[in-house]
Amino acid sequence: MIAEHLRALGVRPGEILLVHSSLSSLGWVCGGPVAVVQGLLDALGPDGTLVVPTQTGSLTDPAGWSRPPVPREWWDTIRATMPAYDPRITPSLGVGVIPETVRTWPGARRSAHPHTSFAALGPRAAEMVDGHAADCRLGERSPLARLEAAGARVLLLGAGYDACTCFHLAEYRIPSPLVELGRPGPHGWEVVTEVSITSERFDELGHDFERDRPVARGTVGAAGARLFPLADAVAYAERWLAVHRPREEDFPHPAA
Repeated sequence: MIAEHLRALGVRPGEILLVHSSLSSLGWVCGGPVAVVQGLLDALGPDGTLVVPTQTGSLTDPAGWSRPPVPREWWDTIRATMPAYDPRITPSLGVGVIPETVRTWPGARRSAHPHTSFAALGPRAAEMVDGHAADCRLGERSPLARLEAAGARVLLLGAGYDACTCFHLAEYRIPSPLVELGRPGPHGWEVVTEVSITSERFDELGHDFERDRPVARGTVGAAGARLFPLADAVAYAERWLAVHRPREEDFPHPAA
């Protein structure tokens, strides 16, 4: 059923598909996330490539934790003992059970960024996720730029535009503030400077994008689904964010 609905939406065999998903939105699925991933692979066929975000937001500085916060006296201990990111074993967090199922699927490849990795299945998986720079979460040296160049499309499967990761690529292409991020590294705690990213107002951005650009809409299981070219979304977001986001000087700058 999943594959049939995806084909009816317009998913094509052999294409590259970046999927953001919500299993609960699909309703009851016999076989759960395994059946959903199999349905995606069936719709893409043997020549298609499936890509999902497998982010690990827990590998961050405890000073910024808020749900829940931890006492200041714990921070140094957490920084000293937090395991570094390992693409083979570090579980994803906050992106749902479908991406985690893809991550652990036989033959899956996963990118190297310790916060914003992607996992992929299919003949072009390595091409899409290898070479993810450790200091480029979602910019030109991330899988998003590879996906854009390869003509990938985005499938929102029960997920909203607030989860549309490719919009972040546009943030790297407009004047954006920088932020310092702490994380566990292979040689101990490290701090890197990155472009500041936020999904704030992505729902508004998505609404306007869908109003102005072709977006295929349909239903997969009980979930609403949207399908569109990634490059179109990024190009639209560049123009939209330049107008609707505050000026760079209105953003906070990283601490000296």
